[in-house]
Amino acid sequence: METNDFFRDDEKKQLFTLYRKLLRLSGDTLLKDDCRRLRQRLGHAWQVNPTPRDVFGLNPLIKDMQTAVIVAEEIGMRRASILGVMLHDTVRTGTYTAEEIGREFGEDVAGIIRGLIRVQELYQKSPSIESENFRKLLLSFAEDMRVILIMIADRVNIMRQIKDASDNDARLRVANEAAYLYAPLAHKLGLYKLKSELEDLSLKYTEHDVYYHIKDKLNETKASRDRYIARFIDPIQRKLEEAGLHFHIKGRTKSIHSIYQKMKKQKCPFEGVYDLFAIRVILDSPLEREKQECWQVYSIVTDMYQPNPKRLRDWLSVPKSNGYESLHITVMGPEGKWVEVQIRTERMDDIAERGLAAHWRYKGIKGETGLDEWLTSVREALENSESDLEAMDRFKLELYEDEVFVFTPKGDLFKLPKGATVLDFAFHIHTALGCRCIGARVNGKNVPLRQRLQSGDQVEIMTSNTQTPKQDWLNIVTTSKARTKIRQALKEMAARQTAFAKEMLERKFKNRKIDYDEATMMRLIKRLGYKVVTDFYQAIADGALDVNDLIDRYLEQLRRDTADTRDAATYRSAEAYNLTPATPDDTGTGGGKEDVLVIDQNLKGLDYRLARCCNPIYGDDVFGFVSITGGIKIHRTDCPNAPELRQRFGYRIVRARWAGKAEGTQYPITLRVVGHDDIGIVTNITSIISKEDGITLRSISIDSHDGLFGGTLTVMVGDTGRLEALIKKLRTVKGVKQVARN
Repeated sequence: METNDFFRDDEKKQLFTLYRKLLRLSGDTLLKDDCRRLRQRLGHAWQVNPTPRDVFGLNPLIKDMQTAVIVAEEIGMRRASILGVMLHDTVRTGTYTAEEIGREFGEDVAGIIRGLIRVQELYQKSPSIESENFRKLLLSFAEDMRVILIMIADRVNIMRQIKDASDNDARLRVANEAAYLYAPLAHKLGLYKLKSELEDLSLKYTEHDVYYHIKDKLNETKASRDRYIARFIDPIQRKLEEAGLHFHIKGRTKSIHSIYQKMKKQKCPFEGVYDLFAIRVILDSPLEREKQECWQVYSIVTDMYQPNPKRLRDWLSVPKSNGYESLHITVMGPEGKWVEVQIRTERMDDIAERGLAAHWRYKGIKGETGLDEWLTSVREALENSESDLEAMDRFKLELYEDEVFVFTPKGDLFKLPKGATVLDFAFHIHTALGCRCIGARVNGKNVPLRQRLQSGDQVEIMTSNTQTPKQDWLNIVTTSKARTKIRQALKEMAARQTAFAKEMLERKFKNRKIDYDEATMMRLIKRLGYKVVTDFYQAIADGALDVNDLIDRYLEQLRRDTADTRDAATYRSAEAYNLTPATPDDTGTGGGKEDVLVIDQNLKGLDYRLARCCNPIYGDDVFGFVSITGGIKIHRTDCPNAPELRQRFGYRIVRARWAGKAEGTQYPITLRVVGHDDIGIVTNITSIISKEDGITLRSISIDSHDGLFGGTLTVMVGDTGRLEALIKKLRTVKGVKQVARN
C-alpha cells in the first residue's frame, strides 16, 4: 500500500505538524540516527502490513504521534517512551519482533513495547476493568511503570478525538474506562491536569445533558464569581504586600466533574454547591524559605477568615509520594461562603500542573538515566491500595475523633462531641434556641432534630414560637449539657402547670365555700394512686382529672377522716403499752420509780397515735399525753406544745421510749429548706432524696422571692438516723443555706 493511500489530505498536513512538534519536544533526547531508522521502520510497515483504523476511524500512526506528543509535552517522558509508542504497533502486528527493535533501538525501548502489548492482550481478555483486582493485575503485567504512563496518555488522546464519533456505544465504553481506571491512575501519579480532563470528557460523553447544564451554569455565573473572587482576594493581597512577600494570586474554577460529584454527594442542585472555585496563592520564594513563607501566608489568611480545621491538607510537611507539595485550607469568606485556598510556590505549582515532567526537571534528572528510583516509588504508590489523601484524612480524623466542628451561617466555629445532633447544637448555643428548635438547615438542606452533625457542617437552626421541649428529646440529644437543660425546661413547665392547676383547684374550693385542708388533700392524692404530687396537679392541668369530681372525692375523704380517727398513714402499730419499772436513766430525774410507755411492743389494750403537731419518728425523745378519750398521743419532747402540756396537764403526762427496731415503719416528716434561688436547685434536692435508701419524697413546694427561695418538703422516713443523714446531705447542695425540721 502506498503511503499516500494510507493518509487523507487533512491527515497528511496533521502528520507533518505533529512530526515537527515531536522533534522539537524530544530532539535533545533522541540519538543521531533515531529519526532516520524510525522513518524506515514505519515506512516499511505501512507497505507490508498496515495497521487498520480503529472503531472510531482514527489513523493509527496519527494517533500514536498524538500520544507521543502528550507523553513528551505533558508528562515529560524521554526517548525510550516516545520510540516505544511509535513502534509498538509494528511489533503487535508481527512486522517486527521485540528482539529486532531491541537490537536497533535498545532494550529499554523493546521492554516498553513488550509491556504495552502484554497490557493490550490483558485488556482484551478482562471485561471488568473497573475492579481493584484488574488494576493490580495491570501493574504486574506492565512491569515498567512507563507503560502505565503511556496508557494514560493514549487514553487522553482518544478521549480528545472521539467527540464526533458515530459509534456511541464504543464511545460510552471508552469514557467509562477513563473514569474507572485511567483517571484514578493519573491522580496517583500527580497528573492532575490530565486526570481532570479525563473526568470531564468522560462526563461529557456519559452524561451529556448534565455536563452542558453545569457548563452553561458556570458561564452564567462567571461574572458574579469573578467579582466575588476579586472581593475575597483584595484584602489578602494588601496584607501579603505589607508582609513583603513576592507572589501572585489566581482563582481557579473547579472542574465540571468535581462539581457534579458534589451535587450528587450533597444531593443538591448546582446553586447548592458552595465551593465552585479555589484561590491559589503562588509565592516566588527561594528553596530554603518555601515552607516558612507558605505558613506565613496561612497565618495571614486565617487571621482574616475563619478556617475549617477539618479541611486542612498539609502536603508541605509530608509531600505526596508522587511529588505533590501544597498547603490547602478552607476558610469562611464574605457572605458566609466557603472558599478553598491553596498555598504553594512557583516550583510546587509547576509540579502540580505538569506532574512528572516538572518533578524530573527540579530533581535534575536528564535523559533516561536516574529514573529507576523514582519509578520504583511510583510503583509503590500505585500498588498501595490506600491513597495519600485517604491516609491523611485518617490521620486528621484520629486527631479529632471525639470532636466535630460545625459553623453557624455567619461563620462562627463551635466544637461538639462526636455524635452530637442538631438539637445538641441548638442547646449548645442557647437554652431558648434549643427549646424552640424544630429542625435545621445543614449545608443548605433541611434536616430533622435528630440529624447527627459532621465536621465542617454549616448549621442554621430553625425555630417556632409554638415549640416546647418534649420528653422524648432526652433520647435525641447526646450531650449532658443539652440533657440537663431539657430536664430543667421540662421541670419548669411542669412547675408552671402545677401552680396553675393548684390555683384553679383552690379557686374552685372558694367558689363552693369549702375549706381547703392540705393534709386531707394529701391523703386523697395518695388514695388516687399518685406517688408524686406534681403528677396529680399535672393530671388536672392536662384535663385527665375533673376538678368538680375531685372536690366531691375530697368531701368524701373528709367524711372518712372524721369517722376514722386513726392516722391515714399506715404504721406498724403497737396498739399497747407495757409498764416496766423505770430506771434512773429512763426518767432522767434520778428520783423515784415511774411507769414508762414502751412503744412498739405489740401489746394489746391501749390505743395510741403519733401527734400531728410535731410528727415524732423512731429515735426521737418522746413522751405520752393521755387524751380525754382515753387514748395516748405521742409527742416529741421538743414539741412546740410540750411546755404548755406539762404546765397545764402535768398529771396526764406519761414517760415513753421506743423499743425494738424501726424496720418496715415510715413516718411523714416536713423539712423547711431556705437558700439562694437557682434554676437547678429543685433538681439537685430531689436527686439526693431519690438516692437515699428508706426515704420517699411525698411532696415538695418551692416559693421564690427577691433571689431567695423557701421550700417545704414532706418525706417518709423510718428513724432519726436516716433523717439526720438526709439533712446533712441537703445542706451540702449548692445554694442551700438552711435545712430545718418543722
